[in-house]
Amino acid sequence: MMETNPKDDILKSNINIQSKQFMRNQILKSSFILAIFFMANLANAQKTEDEKEKEKEKNIGTEVVNVVRSYTPTISDAFKIKQTPSLNDKETNKKKEIKYSIFSFPVASTFTPAKGKAEGLKKAKKVKLYNTYLSLGLGNYNTAALDFYTSRAISRDETFDISLNHHSSQGGIDNVQLDDKFFDTKLDLAYINRGRDLSWKGKLGYQHQVYNWYGLPEGFLTPDQIGTISEQQTYHNVYVGADVKMEDSFFNGGTVLYRRMFDAFSSGENRLILQPEFEVAIAGELIKTVVDIDYVGGTFKNNIVGTGGIDYSNLKAGISPSLVILRDDLTVNFGAGIYYGLDAENSKNDIYIYPRITAQYKLSGDNVIAYAGIEGDLKQNSYYDFVQENNFVSPTLAIAPTDQQYNGYLGIKGKLTSSVSYNARASYIAENGKALFQVNEFNPSATSDNGYTYGNSFNVLYDDVNTISVFGEVNVDITSNFKFGAKAEYFNYSMDQQAEAWNLPELEASIFADYQITENWFAGANIFFIGERKDLVTSAGGIIAPTSTIVTLDSFIDVNAHLGYRFNDRLTAFVKANNIANQDYQRWVNFPVQQFQIMAGATYKFDF
Repeated sequence: MMETNPKDDILKSNINIQSKQFMRNQILKSSFILAIFFMANLANAQKTEDEKEKEKEKNIGTEVVNVVRSYTPTISDAFKIKQTPSLNDKETNKKKEIKYSIFSFPVASTFTPAKGKAEGLKKAKKVKLYNTYLSLGLGNYNTAALDFYTSRAISRDETFDISLNHHSSQGGIDNVQLDDKFFDTKLDLAYINRGRDLSWKGKLGYQHQVYNWYGLPEGFLTPDQIGTISEQQTYHNVYVGADVKMEDSFFNGGTVLYRRMFDAFSSGENRLILQPEFEVAIAGELIKTVVDIDYVGGTFKNNIVGTGGIDYSNLKAGISPSLVILRDDLTVNFGAGIYYGLDAENSKNDIYIYPRITAQYKLSGDNVIAYAGIEGDLKQNSYYDFVQENNFVSPTLAIAPTDQQYNGYLGIKGKLTSSVSYNARASYIAENGKALFQVNEFNPSATSDNGYTYGNSFNVLYDDVNTISVFGEVNVDITSNFKFGAKAEYFNYSMDQQAEAWNLPELEASIFADYQITENWFAGANIFFIGERKDLVTSAGGIIAPTSTIVTLDSFIDVNAHLGYRFNDRLTAFVKANNIANQDYQRWVNFPVQQFQIMAGATYKFDF
């Protein structure tokens, strides 16, 4: 038999005693909780019975209420809150910051998109550019026209350009007693250097012109006397100059030009123009300044009556500062011109100050733009400029500048539609010493060896003139291939000394149209209208009694058109017609023009 350990017996006895005590305590606790719960339910039941008795005592019975109609609310029954309550809770008003995050993970897909197909867009044909072109045309009146241009690239930034233009006719105007041919050839050379911050262009040119004073008055000379007249005049013009442009500098650039002109009657003229331009930004605004130095000097061997020569020397030197202000739809330019004028031959000098203020305001974007301004200038006149405006001036001119005191204008421009633009303007111009062309008097005895003293050339005289003008213009892009435009301007002159504004029309108008008929065919037309002009015809010298008569030149319309065909990107053929109405009008007194003229030719482009 296994022996028992006394310690184990004692331990087991203690465990049994502790277990019996724990069970006795749990039974007491449970009995106590059940007693409390029973007493609480009993009290609550008693209270409920008492409350029911009291409710029965308060009940006074029932009453029947009959509803006549249902209640229909109206707006007036609503209670309107007179003010919106403010919420001062900072925590409520505070916006919660929202943070977004993306948890990306690859997803296997078996979708295969179909290959895209481009829509049928019409691809523009690439234009081949050539560096050289030659145009040649021949027409009636033995007319020839030549136009040549080439641009040679010396390096990436250097280019050398050559341009040659020629236009001539052997004459043939009906009822003209003297030779009426003309010749005009001009050669231009240019070297262009394009740098990152500095670009400049050097220019050199020569022009040769031949014209004839063929506008003899009728009935004054016999055929033998006419045969002794030397009516030809020749002009030579040589010039050299440069244009400079700079970036990121207070010196924007400028222009310098020297021109030497001389003719077959020992006349000569020198002109020097120097115009540097500066621009600085102050307080966010641009201040632009142009320095203007313009000198004209020359000599004529004879005056119109043959009593001596004419020398002239005029200097214009000044500065033109301006301030440009940009404000949304408003652009304003405040400026002025301050000039010193010197007439060295007559020992006269003066200071001239001109306003130069312009402004424009977009009333409705680009559709309606109002603009206005008042500007003035000391205009330097020259023998060369007068010849280009009127080829039949005599080499006996008095050259002087024109003091344009101011030109005030007010206008409106913009777009009526995306394809129709317009411009309308009214202006008032005040000029002292405005140049006017007037036919020279018939006086052969003045200089017997010159062909311009027979009333067949023009002089220049000066007068103070105030001019009111009204201008209107409209341009229409009917389609991308058809463009049309028209403009007209009316003038009203007020003279100081002269009876009329000699050879100035009261009305000028023009119409043009260009039409790309097909890819190969193209055409165009332009019509010019010049209103009536007046001139003073004077005869003197003993052949006939001295007389002066105001002659009115009729208004005229000159219709011109052209038609062309492009064989390829190199070769184009064209036909031009001028004075299609075949009018025998006079642009200047006793100088009829060529009537219907037609010319055919071709233009060829190539790389050289």
